[in-house]
Amino acid sequence: MSDNNDSSDMSFGRGDSANKGPIIPKSANEVLRPEQVPHPPRRSRKARSQLIIFLNFLMTVVVLVTVAAAGIFYYALDTYERPGPLETNTNFIVRSGAGLNEIAASLERNNVISDSRVFRGMSRIYLQDEVLKAGEYEIRANASMHDVLELLKSGKSILYSVSVPEGLTVKQVFQRLSDDPVLEGDLPAELPAEGSLMPDTYKFSRGTKRADILQQMLGAQKALVTQIWERRDDGLPIATEAELMTLASIVEKETGRADERPRVASVFINRLEKNMRLQSDPTIIYGIFGGDGKPADRSILQSDIEKQTPYNTYVIRGLPPTPIANPGRAALEAVANPSRTKDLYFVADGTGGHAFAETLDDHNANVRRWRKLEAEKAAEAAKEAPDAGQTTNQ
Repeated sequence: MSDNNDSSDMSFGRGDSANKGPIIPKSANEVLRPEQVPHPPRRSRKARSQLIIFLNFLMTVVVLVTVAAAGIFYYALDTYERPGPLETNTNFIVRSGAGLNEIAASLERNNVISDSRVFRGMSRIYLQDEVLKAGEYEIRANASMHDVLELLKSGKSILYSVSVPEGLTVKQVFQRLSDDPVLEGDLPAELPAEGSLMPDTYKFSRGTKRADILQQMLGAQKALVTQIWERRDDGLPIATEAELMTLASIVEKETGRADERPRVASVFINRLEKNMRLQSDPTIIYGIFGGDGKPADRSILQSDIEKQTPYNTYVIRGLPPTPIANPGRAALEAVANPSRTKDLYFVADGTGGHAFAETLDDHNANVRRWRKLEAEKAAEAAKEAPDAGQTTNQ
């Protein structure tokens, strides 16, 4: 047993020594120290060189693209800000509904800008959520693309105007709107009520419709009449806004002088209060010629004064059925707040104004004075006529 055990021990000792070498005693710290992890296998030189080449290529592409983009942007920005090719000021029309592509192409076609692509690209950056507004614009010579964009974005288009003086009839106003070469579209076939259009100067841009201007006139006159009616004097012998417009239209046609309108209005107010006929010549003319107006070479005849029409205030009492023209603000205010007089008559004084009178005798004296002045003017004109003819012959 003893030998066998020794033999086994010897055998074990030899095997362990053969596998692990000699046993070296370790301290406690060495036993507890973690073993070192082996390093990972190294990449081959070939693999490392392919990755570096790819990364270098990618970086080169990024740099080239960035430089190219910066160059293109700088060129576009310089072109966008540079003075344009336009040699003289010109008008440019942006039609309603036109998009940026269409506008850019039209600008280049009209030699306002040099490159529509640059204009489109840079304008999209500057516009953001804004749009270019329709209208007609005056573009100054050598305007840059940026200048053009700011102008079209501002909406400050060229404004035209149509003037409607006081005292025109609705039919005459329609003719004036129809004759305007810039306004577009047709007017309604049916005329609005006489007196319903406000005389004024109306501004508009190219492309504005005639019907739009007409609506402005109607709305403005309605608002004006209502405003003045609310501030009228108490006790006037006119019951409605319509009557205010009718009497104001008569005052408008009787005198063109602003300082006289309240006094002319007082004459008609006094006559209405006394139930006297207004005896206004412009009402005779409207009764005969209507909205067309009296021809310039046509005088009022005695037969006209006696002619039976709804507008002849030498025949009817009170106001005619409608206004005889479109009254302006001054005439409306004169009727709503007339002068406080006892005048019942007035006649031209030969100097562009009128002579007023409270009695018929005073009025007749004024009439005789006016006729004498007219006769003297006629004689003077006849005396000068032969002299003018001799001067021409010489």
